[in-house]
Amino acid sequence: MARSLIVKVTAGSDAPERCAQAFTVAATAVAAGAQVSLWLTGEASWFALPDRAATFELPHSAPLPDLLDAVLAAGTVTLCTQCAVRRGITEKDLIPGVRIAGAALFVEECLTDNAQALVY
Repeated sequence: MARSLIVKVTAGSDAPERCAQAFTVAATAVAAGAQVSLWLTGEASWFALPDRAATFELPHSAPLPDLLDAVLAAGTVTLCTQCAVRRGITEKDLIPGVRIAGAALFVEECLTDNAQALVY
């Protein structure tokens, strides 16, 4: 059975290197054939909205929209329920393919056999 990778990104433009690392690892894992679940929490929550990833800038980093598109194409992207509520984000606001879910699903994914979770 293939391993799955769960990447939780808690940083956005407030900590750009940490944010970019999380998206880069998730997209690289997708390219390697892993089952990937990317969780957007904290300030990374804003990247669940259309065109927000395009505002992210970090020199010498792959464009965030490209990394997000790669994960959306072959993995799952989830916005934290509480983070969405705190920011006034609803399902209708999201990029197509992004879902909203809470801690119970995050824990379920992390406790699955052959799963590896990383938090950035």
